[in-house]
Amino acid sequence: MPIYEYVCMECESHFEELVRGEQQVACPDCTATNVSRQFSSFAVHGVKKPVTAGGGGGGCCGGSCGCGH
Repeated sequence: MPIYEYVCMECESHFEELVRGEQQVACPDCTATNVSRQFSSFAVHGVKKPVTAGGGGGGCCGGSCGCGH
């Protein structure tokens, strides 16, 4: 059962809902069923970048957090 992100078109509330099949989703704040499923960045899969010679790698120890390494 996937969790989807929604926005209510009536009260503009943003919420997540666990959806089973073609279940009708209602806003938890105003109970309106006029809701729109939003693009979820959690569901997006990244593309692995090729490793280059001498590359620092990723993560904090790769220098992306400013720790000075």
